[in-house]
Amino acid sequence: MDKLPLKKVARKAGPGTQFAALCYRRRKGKTHEILLVTTRGTGRWIPPKGWPMKGVSPDKAAAREAWEEAGVVGEVHEVSLGRYSYTREASGDGKGSQEAYIFPLEVLELATTYKEKGQRKVRWFSPRKAAMLVREPKLKKIIRDFDPAKLS
Repeated sequence: MDKLPLKKVARKAGPGTQFAALCYRRRKGKTHEILLVTTRGTGRWIPPKGWPMKGVSPDKAAAREAWEEAGVVGEVHEVSLGRYSYTREASGDGKGSQEAYIFPLEVLELATTYKEKGQRKVRWFSPRKAAMLVREPKLKKIIRDFDPAKLS
């Protein structure tokens, strides 16, 4: 994987850069599941992601987006798993090429109330199924190659 430390991510991040959370939970110590949310516009499956926030590090920004979009409470890792490109299809501000750095976030619990509750679907998938559901080839690879045991 193309792991990047926070300082390197911060230097490379520019306009059109977002920070995403690869939300996961361990099951019975060995297997794991990936949490995806739907976009509000098109309803396609994506990891929670959002724009940089002033005074907030990239990993913490990814964790905040996971909280707002899916009610995720957990531990985010400071090292990015890499980055992927995608085409933004939001209504109102047009299409455009974007880039997202993705940070692993171990989910400890899901809140019952959070900012975007009811605006998106939130579901757990096997890594294989999650990789099939996302569109971006690089994101598919990051999900397929992800192994929480290698984070320690």
